[in-house]
Amino acid sequence: MSTRIHYYGRLASPSERALIAPDHVVPDPEEIFIYSPLGTATKVGGYTDGSGKNSSIMTIFMIWNTMMGTSVLSIPWGIKQAGFTTGVCIIFLMGVLTLYCCYRVLKSQCTIPNIDTSSWEFPDVCKYYFGSFGQWSSLLFSLVSLVGAMVVYWVLMSNFLFNTGKFIYNFIHNINVTDDFPGTNGSDRVICPISGADSPGHNTTEDTSANSTELQQFEMWWSKTDTVPFYLIVALLPLLNFKSPSFFAKFNVLGTLSVIFLISVVTLKTAHLGFHLNFQWFTSADYFVPEFRLSFPQLTGVLTLAFFLHNCVITLLKNNRNQAKNVRDLSVAYFLVGLTYLYVGGMIFAAFPSPPLYKECIQQNFLDNFPSNDIMSFFARIFLLFQMMTVYPLLGYFVRVQLLGHVFGKAYPSIFHVLALNIALVGAGVIMARFSPNIGGIIRYSGATCGLAFVFVYPALIHLISQYHKGELKWPSLIFHVFLMVLGLANLISQFLM
Repeated sequence: MSTRIHYYGRLASPSERALIAPDHVVPDPEEIFIYSPLGTATKVGGYTDGSGKNSSIMTIFMIWNTMMGTSVLSIPWGIKQAGFTTGVCIIFLMGVLTLYCCYRVLKSQCTIPNIDTSSWEFPDVCKYYFGSFGQWSSLLFSLVSLVGAMVVYWVLMSNFLFNTGKFIYNFIHNINVTDDFPGTNGSDRVICPISGADSPGHNTTEDTSANSTELQQFEMWWSKTDTVPFYLIVALLPLLNFKSPSFFAKFNVLGTLSVIFLISVVTLKTAHLGFHLNFQWFTSADYFVPEFRLSFPQLTGVLTLAFFLHNCVITLLKNNRNQAKNVRDLSVAYFLVGLTYLYVGGMIFAAFPSPPLYKECIQQNFLDNFPSNDIMSFFARIFLLFQMMTVYPLLGYFVRVQLLGHVFGKAYPSIFHVLALNIALVGAGVIMARFSPNIGGIIRYSGATCGLAFVFVYPALIHLISQYHKGELKWPSLIFHVFLMVLGLANLISQFLM
């Protein structure tokens, strides 16, 4: 009977209570026994004692691990676009604002009276307040964040695969490569790649006796934009069609290892290069950028996605062992994420050599500022490449569940539906990697778009409506939350004006 009732309960969405059995029908888990023909009885234990839940430390680590994505590679570029002092202040302010909005998302379930919302997610809350518009718009903005992340992953995987293959080829053929870009000399060489200069013959000069025809053929078939993005299709398109993502979820630890290794690379490079700073507020000095630049909204767009947790924060904190500490654990996690972004972004910006290079040379992916034969950058790219190849199918699975689940009622309606969706997702990544491989632009556009709804508008608007219904709405609260919504809209508009 218990199994049958659970089956009936799964026929409806979690927010529907029509097919959920009343509490008096099924006994508590600790009171259920399964009797076997051998005369033994097995007790079905529940989680009433808190077992199976996560401690505060594990919860904080999960949130940190979830938010620490590819955005960290663009933080130094974002600081360069804003100016060092302005960039540091913006990281702090955006962290505080997104944390507050995330807190509002976490508390949004409690604003609904007389309904059990324990199994609800934020889209269910949006549906309650805004009807079908809230449901479909939240789906749309959630898909924007997921698809944007998948496109960024494809661009970065193409970049990492290209540089990895180039390093291996040069090592096997004993080719001594000197990048043909302006750069510093010494054991820790830093380069200034020319935008878009990734075609064969413009990347390197070779001091080698190797067959030049063979080298030209390699460069023709191994191009960062012309060929490598298409090679990834063979490896990743079949993986997107798996029904279950459980296999790839086991490799989530790679994300943690890659970020830790990246921080180690940043620390060692900074120790060798030293600091190069010159504080000029509004005027550019030789080799340096001013402390304040009008292009600072580019950093806010990147940070909106970098601090984006709002569509899954309820799920992540639902398994926290002590629910009373959810706000504290969320705040600590945001603090650690912001500290990581400040460390990586600030150190790379400060250590980037000035003479003979300009700070303007800092790339949207700061690993591109290190030559292809740099051994530490090689291993960092290897770590990130394998991590992204395991996360990419997970992102595709989330897109499939959200989109096909809403449209067709199930996440895997047929192989043809799934294949068509996956071809569209892969095609978007290939097109961007081929024609516009600028991860900073992709991150800030998708971050500002999804952040408008999930970060700024919906959490603030739901809180205002809830206060109004309770008769607790005050002018200071109204002004502050309207300001948040205007700020989100300005953040989106500014991305298209930069």
